Amino acid sequence: MVYYGLSFLKPDLFLVSITLMCAIVSLSIGSSWTTMGTVGIAAMGIGASMGIPPGMTAGAVISGAYFGDKMSPLSDTTNLASGLTHTDLFVHIKHMTYTTIPALLIALTAYGYLGSGFVSSEAELTRISSTMLSIQENFTISPLLLLVPLTVIVMVAFKVPALPALTVGVLLGFICQIFVQGLTVGDSLSALQNGYVIESGNEFIDSLFSRGGIESMMYTVSLTIVAMTFGGILENTGMLRSIVEKMSGMTKSAKTLIPTTIASCFFTNATCSEQYISIVVPARMFSSVYQERGLDSRNLSRALEDGGTLTSVFIPWNTCGVFILATLGVGVLEFVPYAILNFTVPIISILYAITGFSITKLKPSGIVLKPALQGV
Repeated sequence: MVYYGLSFLKPDLFLVSITLMCAIVSLSIGSSWTTMGTVGIAAMGIGASMGIPPGMTAGAVISGAYFGDKMSPLSDTTNLASGLTHTDLFVHIKHMTYTTIPALLIALTAYGYLGSGFVSSEAELTRISSTMLSIQENFTISPLLLLVPLTVIVMVAFKVPALPALTVGVLLGFICQIFVQGLTVGDSLSALQNGYVIESGNEFIDSLFSRGGIESMMYTVSLTIVAMTFGGILENTGMLRSIVEKMSGMTKSAKTLIPTTIASCFFTNATCSEQYISIVVPARMFSSVYQERGLDSRNLSRALEDGGTLTSVFIPWNTCGVFILATLGVGVLEFVPYAILNFTVPIISILYAITGFSITKLKPSGIVLKPALQGV
């Protein structure tokens, strides 16, 4: 995917292209971090050779990566938000399209305008050619290998559950690593568990493709466990009950409840420094309030992602902000103006709450009243 992406990237459309590429990759694998740690790293190097500011490139990478992360059925945050609110996963994703698709279109338009000021240079062409040559020298390149991620995307499109879809993708990648790339079964098993390491002599290629396996995910898993534990403590000690009683008194309708939820998610990101907690805690706080206000749970699940998942990157001491700095080498203040999707989605979500557009209510019987049929 990196190789063929490099074949088509042009300076004036680079920001648009890399946003779409990151969105597709993240959508297929359900991980913004993995996308930023692979395609994102390549994008930073190529963008630098084109003379594009690092913050601008990082913003495009982040926008694309978080679009896919937010909309993928394989994403941990997407499953977490839908699970905590007892909302069907695909109903949750469909409801998020109201805020996320318009934000993506706005971001692409802005990146198209920003990219129009950059033109091709000899240095940029040399860097791309060198990278492509190194990839060819170290890997077997074939368009048939694109069938592996395509298979996962197709399975997701047909609503295959996350675990079987991921398992098929892993098995196909494992088979290709042995029979196409020429690694032994032992080396392939080691790559699954401990990660893949390449020593090609090209520092850029080595840093791009040397990545962790199952072991590298244990840190993220531990953060999830801590987040869930923290939310449970807040709930069972009565602290959440005390907070929600005060906040719910100020939220009489969707006009105030949804913006309050988004603000709570951002506040939790800033104070607890973890994206998962910003979803868990507000979900526990507001679940009953949404029901009392006659709002379907899909409104809460969308607000959790609009305010929690996407704003985590704007906090320098949040795990997401720290990861981006370590991976892309760009600080929060540099990419904030260019992570357009991440700050546009919460704004759109608040505007919808005020106008009543796409807000799904419950009838007294508990039947869902669809957005197109209900008012403010």
